[in-house]
Amino acid sequence: MEPQSVEVAVAAIENKNFTALGCAMMAAAVSLPMPGSALAEAVPERGMVGLKYLDYQESQPGDPRIKVQATAFTAMVPVAGEWTLRSTLTSDAISGASPVYHTTALQKMRDRRNALDASVTRYFPDGALTLGASYSTETDYLSRGLSVVGRYSNDSKNTTWSAGIGILRDTINPVNGIVENATKSVTDLMAGVTQVLTPNDIVQVNLGLSLGNGYFSDPYKVYDSRPEDHNRNTALVRWNHHLESTRATARLSYRYYSDNWGIRSHTLGAEYVQPMGQDWTVTPLLRYYTQSAADFYVEADPSTDPFPPNPAPDAIYSTEDQRMSAFGAITWGFKLERKLGADWLLDFKFENYGQRANWRPAGGGSTGLLPFNAVSYQLGVSRQF
Repeated sequence: MEPQSVEVAVAAIENKNFTALGCAMMAAAVSLPMPGSALAEAVPERGMVGLKYLDYQESQPGDPRIKVQATAFTAMVPVAGEWTLRSTLTSDAISGASPVYHTTALQKMRDRRNALDASVTRYFPDGALTLGASYSTETDYLSRGLSVVGRYSNDSKNTTWSAGIGILRDTINPVNGIVENATKSVTDLMAGVTQVLTPNDIVQVNLGLSLGNGYFSDPYKVYDSRPEDHNRNTALVRWNHHLESTRATARLSYRYYSDNWGIRSHTLGAEYVQPMGQDWTVTPLLRYYTQSAADFYVEADPSTDPFPPNPAPDAIYSTEDQRMSAFGAITWGFKLERKLGADWLLDFKFENYGQRANWRPAGGGSTGLLPFNAVSYQLGVSRQF
């Protein structure tokens, strides 16, 4: 299993409103096995250590933006035939520039984030219970969290129910002194079911609710004042289908998101896992994402460039953060894996992300936004023992 922390590091860096604990909790609960495998959980017979390196670079026309170099080390150890201990240590080196307004007035920044995620899982004949904790720190941000995830399978082992709760507590101290010891709390709830339909098909449905309260504004952006409550709903459907003729597995997914800030998003994902000769596996992937703008997002006005538009004088909340705008995005990439004997696994992953206002259906994207792109490379090695 891959370390999840290096996958979510980039989102957690630029957007402190991102719930890394919630993502880790969901990843643990919604893991969807390949068709043909049993859903019932068993204690791993062998331990594992893994190392991953991520290189991520954002860009807009004429302006390189955030660059992230992240390293994650993961270890998993089975204990006494009924338990597993797992921990992931992640260190991110962050540099570059972040837009103060929409896409102009870039502000230089440099920081380092260190994070530790640990969990203990107790296995039972019909399920498992996982307790997790997380700790993350950087110059201006401290995050601590706890989570509990339970899974239960029926007698036939064809159906598994999952449920979990995660609690996150953050403290924000921006270097510009806009706020001091500001706090934010988020509670994540999830429930789901995984069902074996046929020997070649597995379907999964998960529902999530996130309740947030506290300081959600971006202290480094002008005219950024967001509500102190942020409630989010998600629905995720995934389907794995095995093709016997090619020994491949198609992974399809759809995710719907909504929040009380007015954002509605849709994500369609597709992966094709194809085993090759000499223990190689190649997985091309494609995702399409689209979202509406937050109710308090201030549209860009190209005629005023390089000066940003001001919010309405009577506006209670406002943001010029383009992540709150309406846009469409396409991600494409691939992953290569190579087994070396019975113990070693090497992998390489490439993703190219593009974001455009006019990629939103029916031309509903926000005005005045420049194209945004990001490229990431990830190398990994793991060994079982």
